[in-house]
Amino acid sequence: QVQLVESGGGLVQAGDSLRLSCAASGRTGSIYHMGWFRQAPGKEREFVARITPSDSSTYYGDSVKGRFTISRDNIQNTVYLQMNSLKPEDTAVYYCAARRFVSREYDYWGQGTQVTVSS
Repeated sequence: QVQLVESGGGLVQAGDSLRLSCAASGRTGSIYHMGWFRQAPGKEREFVARITPSDSSTYYGDSVKGRFTISRDNIQNTVYLQMNSLKPEDTAVYYCAARRFVSREYDYWGQGTQVTVSS
């Protein structure tokens, strides 16, 4: 069992920065990938970023490359999403997710944190 809790969302203006946090607890040693996804009203869930804790390799969605950075703190079992140069189209609920080694999909999800970027 893995529990994920996101925090750090808020209301900002275009060009501002935010840092989201995802605190993981439980059987964190079983996690293969940690990812961030987002979903805006009326839109499908969108992949944002992924990190592999074992080697810290990262991968980003095209819409956030060069602006967002995913990182981790192994001691505190926390994954971060540093978001810079925010745009109104970044407005969404951001979800932290975890994929176990034995799973072929992300099977643990946080409850989400709202990010709103005004013009």
